[in-house]
Amino acid sequence: MRREDQLELLRHGAVGVEGRVAGSSNQALLVTLDLDGVSALACYKAEAGERPLWDFDDGLWRREVAAWELDQLLGTDLVPTTIAREDLPFGVGSLQWWIDDATDDHYFTLREKETLLDWFTDLCAFDVVANNADRKGGHILFDTMRCWAIDHGLCFHEEEKLRTVIWEYAEEALPDRLLEPLARLGQGETGDLGFYLSAEEVEMTRRRAHQLLVASSFPSPDQDRDWPPYPWPLI
Repeated sequence: MRREDQLELLRHGAVGVEGRVAGSSNQALLVTLDLDGVSALACYKAEAGERPLWDFDDGLWRREVAAWELDQLLGTDLVPTTIAREDLPFGVGSLQWWIDDATDDHYFTLREKETLLDWFTDLCAFDVVANNADRKGGHILFDTMRCWAIDHGLCFHEEEKLRTVIWEYAEEALPDRLLEPLARLGQGETGDLGFYLSAEEVEMTRRRAHQLLVASSFPSPDQDRDWPPYPWPLI
């Protein structure tokens, strides 16, 4: 289905809760969407179902939507279509298009595929700019045709928190296709990020884009931090 049609269903479809997504830490729910005889599935993350965290403010769902907005700004096409919506069964939250036919694959089973090299390179840049504090291997889905990146509730913190399983590209040069969008973002073209993030978080996102562009290569793990550069569990 075209992105425009997905957005229409996500924004205006009647929502019915099917159940909780197995293994989700913040009560992610599988829901149905119905509009004018068309049906689909989505992942609903309500603020009411979030567990309080010491380092991230309530409203992690906003970061899910901000990740989609960043994906659009960078033109990377990594994140399933995601919106914010208030008229939902358990209150305000994010709705993300469900990835059908997802296999049991994850980063560690997919990283050797040469056809996915560009996709993973783009994801590395995305995670650096988003300051993703939780890029587990299982947050990458494969639907038998392509990959998708999900679970972005722990992104965009003002402090440096990059934790990822994808360090294979450390110190490699940025691909040319990312230079222009990174430059635009670094110069202040932040789109709708301000609707979902604080002014400070938007500014730090802009700075990270600029710094990545200036460095012209991917960073290496910072072993001197108090926190490890890897998430746990890894998958």
